[in-house]
Amino acid sequence: MGKPENNVIQQQSDQTLGKRRSLLSIIVAKFMQNKLAVFGLFTLAIIITACVLAPWIAPHDPNFQNLRNRLAPPGPEFWLGTDHLGRDLFSRLLHGGQVSLTVGFVAMLGAVSIGTTIGAIAGFFGGRVDAFLMRLVDVIISFPNIFLLITLVAVLEPSMEILILVFALLSWTGTSRLVRGEFLTLKNREFVLAARTIGMSNTRIIFGQILPSAMGPVIVAATLAVGGFILAESTLSFLGLGIQPPRASWGNMLTYSQSVTIFRTAVWYPTFPGLMILITVLCFNFIGDGLRDALDPRVVEK
Repeated sequence: MGKPENNVIQQQSDQTLGKRRSLLSIIVAKFMQNKLAVFGLFTLAIIITACVLAPWIAPHDPNFQNLRNRLAPPGPEFWLGTDHLGRDLFSRLLHGGQVSLTVGFVAMLGAVSIGTTIGAIAGFFGGRVDAFLMRLVDVIISFPNIFLLITLVAVLEPSMEILILVFALLSWTGTSRLVRGEFLTLKNREFVLAARTIGMSNTRIIFGQILPSAMGPVIVAATLAVGGFILAESTLSFLGLGIQPPRASWGNMLTYSQSVTIFRTAVWYPTFPGLMILITVLCFNFIGDGLRDALDPRVVEK
C-alpha cells in the first residue's frame, strides 16, 4: 500500500496530464477546421521534404554550367528550364530551398530564444530591470532595419551564417514584448504564488511554470517570422548582399532576371523562384493564422 500523500500527488498529476491532453486535442481540432492552415501545412511539408531530399531527387548538379543550354525552355531534360548559365532551374530550386528555409528557421530560433529570455526576465522582475530592457528594445526598434541589415551584411561579408546572425540579433524585439506582456499577466496568478510558497527558485518559476503558459503568442509569432526571414534573405540576396553565387538560394536566383530581354524570351527564369518564395511565405502565414485562432484562450475555453 502506498502512502496517502503519494496517492494524492499521483491523482493530481494524472488530472493535470488529462487536462493537457484534452486541451491539445481541442487545439488540434480547431486548427484542422481552418482549411487554409491545413492546406499551408500540407503544402509546406511537401516543399520541405523535397528540399531535404534534394541531393537524391535533383536530376542535375545545381552548379553545372553548360552555355549551350543557356535559357533553355522547360522540357523533358530540364523540367523547369535553365538559367543564363545553362544550369538546371529545378535542381537549383531544390538546393536553394535548403538555404532559404535554413536561414528562415535558424534565424527564427535565434530571435525567439533571445526575445523570450529578455521578455521573461523583464516581465518577471519588473522595476529597473524591466525599464532598462524595454529601453534597449526601444533603441533597437528605432533603427531602420533594412539599412542596418544592409550595412552589417556588407561590412561582415555576406554568407548564410552572417545572415542568420544579423537576423537573429535584430529581430527579437517583437517577441520580447509579447513575452513580457504575458509574464506581467501571469506572474501574480495562483500557481506562481504557490510555487513561491514552496520555495521554488526564480529560474524554475520563469522557465518551468510561467513560460509554458505564455508560449501561445510566441509560437504564432515564430511561425510568421520564418516567412519574414525568407523574404528578407531573398531581398538581400537579390541585391547581391545575401547568399553568394554559385551557392543557390531563391533570392539570388532572381538576381540575373532583371533584364527586360529575360522577361520576353525566358519568362520561366524569374517565375519559378518567385513562385517558390510566394507560396512558402503564404503557407507560413496561413499556418500562423490557424495557430492564432486555435490558441486563442476564448476559443479553447469554449
